[in-house]
Amino acid sequence: MIVMRYMAIAESDAGMKDVNQDGIFLKHTLSGNREVLIAIICDGIGGLSKGEIASAMVIKAFQEWFSAEMSNELRHVDMDVIGNKWALLLKSLNCRIQEYGQEVGEKMGTTFTGVLFVDDQFVLVHVGDTRLYYIGKSLEQMTCDHTYVAREVMLGNLTQEEARTNKYRNMLLQCVGASRKVEPQIVSGSVRQGVYMLCSDGFRHKITEREIFENFVFERLKNQKTMKKQCQYLIDLNKQREEKDNISVILIKSFGRKYTSLGQKIFFIKKWLLD
Repeated sequence: MIVMRYMAIAESDAGMKDVNQDGIFLKHTLSGNREVLIAIICDGIGGLSKGEIASAMVIKAFQEWFSAEMSNELRHVDMDVIGNKWALLLKSLNCRIQEYGQEVGEKMGTTFTGVLFVDDQFVLVHVGDTRLYYIGKSLEQMTCDHTYVAREVMLGNLTQEEARTNKYRNMLLQCVGASRKVEPQIVSGSVRQGVYMLCSDGFRHKITEREIFENFVFERLKNQKTMKKQCQYLIDLNKQREEKDNISVILIKSFGRKYTSLGQKIFFIKKWLLD
């Protein structure tokens, strides 16, 4: 019997800003005989007022969903169904945040990148320009940026290099709370052995894809202590290069292990979570 096992850590830094508008949620647990991990990053929109409130509202809603609904979802796991439920929740939050903003006379919004792992299956739901990467033999972006420059690259009007320095690179086409409607990206599938990384855009502007790959490659991340060290190194590198945005990253290492029985599987996962 082969199942996936996970190690995960989360780090967030205000960077050069007075307020950290990023919101993160990471929970790793064993429910019955299933290993479950949820990871979410929300980046409150810096150009809008009270972005930290919008990101906090979304994080709180998903924490409540996980506490109230996850055990029911595990009775018959269907990652596509969960992905659609998350998308509906984001659409509802889009309306709620807009209504709250009107009440207090402020405009606010947030991006959303969330992934749920249940044993060897995952579902990803995404809005905006926070990202999920898979790191195996290369660095693979799993999310599509909902930005002006990403659309122009797709249409052939900009090159990737031009997009990196374009003055409109941070212009979002949709975000939760400040868009007329949101249409989340949903992806589900089987988990691969390797490293999954969620990050806000502040984490990736001042460092290269090569630096991300070399520091987060599977073989280098021996344990959670090493994972934290590598994350902090890249956060500090961003700050040294004068990144002006908040900087957040969640790192998840997935790896298969062979068990001879279900009981052995539960024993080792419980031991892993306690360690």
